[in-house]
Amino acid sequence: MNKKSKSNRLVAVSVIIGAVVVSCGNRNEMPKPHAYYRIDFPEKAYRVYESDCPFTFDFPVYGEILPASNHPDEPCLFNIVFPAYKSTVHMTYKEIHQDLDVYLEDDWTFVYKKISQKADAVEPHTYADTVRRVYATVYDIKGNAASPVQFFVTDSVRHFIRGSLYFSVRPNYDSLAPVIGFFRKDITRMIESFNWRY
Repeated sequence: MNKKSKSNRLVAVSVIIGAVVVSCGNRNEMPKPHAYYRIDFPEKAYRVYESDCPFTFDFPVYGEILPASNHPDEPCLFNIVFPAYKSTVHMTYKEIHQDLDVYLEDDWTFVYKKISQKADAVEPHTYADTVRRVYATVYDIKGNAASPVQFFVTDSVRHFIRGSLYFSVRPNYDSLAPVIGFFRKDITRMIESFNWRY
């Protein structure tokens, strides 16, 4: 091999090594954050729930009210189903017979001892309308709990209703947060529009 050929080969090897060193140099690259699918929400719109039950309230037009399958003989136990979001608000009605404290205790136990076992925090929010006798508490449950929102509505004398938002997917608070926020506004509207029939 002549000197010129050897020199050309050395130059080629040097160029390749230099290119590798430069390409592996210090770059300020950041890994891409984990992303979730974009969710398109419908425009907020409501209709009045009216039935033989002793109450009315506004519920979203993009929801469908179905009787609770495990209590077909109790029309005031029903579900508000949102198939597009794999979510359901389960509604349970009880008539009060001087046992409001029992229902409140059951509600507290359910939220703080069962639902919140996998929660990071529980934030209660109260609502009171003394004119319409509508008193409510909404529990926002942070973290990967089975139900991110629980609530009850009562007139404190005759009527008590529990509501629970559930998703038929594995709980992942970060990915569900936009959907939870969307339905949380609907739950607020439901509570603020409650009217009792005596």
